[in-house]
Amino acid sequence: MYRVLFVCLGNICRSPMAEAVFRDRVEKAGLTGSIEIDSCGTGDWHLGKPPHEGTRRILDGQGISYEGMLARGIRADDGERFDLLVAMDESNVKAIREALGIEAKAEIVRFLSFVPGARLADVPDPYYTGDFEETYALISEASDRLLAHLLESGKVKTNLG
Repeated sequence: MYRVLFVCLGNICRSPMAEAVFRDRVEKAGLTGSIEIDSCGTGDWHLGKPPHEGTRRILDGQGISYEGMLARGIRADDGERFDLLVAMDESNVKAIREALGIEAKAEIVRFLSFVPGARLADVPDPYYTGDFEETYALISEASDRLLAHLLESGKVKTNLG
């Protein structure tokens, strides 16, 4: 089982959207039993709350489930429990490193690093921009690219082989 954790600031906009979209892609690829997916935030403002209304609206419009998702903070053991920590922006990368220290075994990457030639390095936070559509478009493409990367690199095996 390969474990992926999506990380943003508050865990109500970008990372739960990424968790839901990536889970949807994984399910459609028939890889549910091969990849564990979760999300968290580096801040504690929204702990226990469901995804932001804008995130829910976008996911509803795409027919993507977010059932049972509640915001949580990053935990000390996340660096050991997960193989890949996917940050939405550079400030998330720094916060992850501060929270987990140098001992973490997990690889830490920015989400848009999986999109060759991406016009942005970071996924903009729609909590501040209000543009949930742009966030969804970026997350959707990056999710496709991440899944392709995991399969091509052999980190995740298809059920066929």
